[in-house]
Amino acid sequence: MAEEKYPINLWVNEERYDKLQKANLADMCAEKLAGMKVIQVFANDAQKDKILKVFPTAKFDTATTRSIELLPKKVKDAIFDKVIEKQNPDILDDFLSAY
Repeated sequence: MAEEKYPINLWVNEERYDKLQKANLADMCAEKLAGMKVIQVFANDAQKDKILKVFPTAKFDTATTRSIELLPKKVKDAIFDKVIEKQNPDILDDFLSAY
């Protein structure tokens, strides 16, 4: 059985989209909610548990999206910056190693 993955949605404004284009990652964007763009970084069970422990405001939506929500803006910004730095969305182990 494949391990379940839980998305963290990172909304993409024009500035972020420019950064994604420069990193050749613009194709990661998906259209959501009236044309707004989003990229998703996926957490496995262990990463999800650590995120929920380290960031007390974070919540896991068990009812609908099964996504990790309510992370502080600075945390989402840091995750986005790590995606750009590594040019890859698979960065959560690296990101969480600082916590």
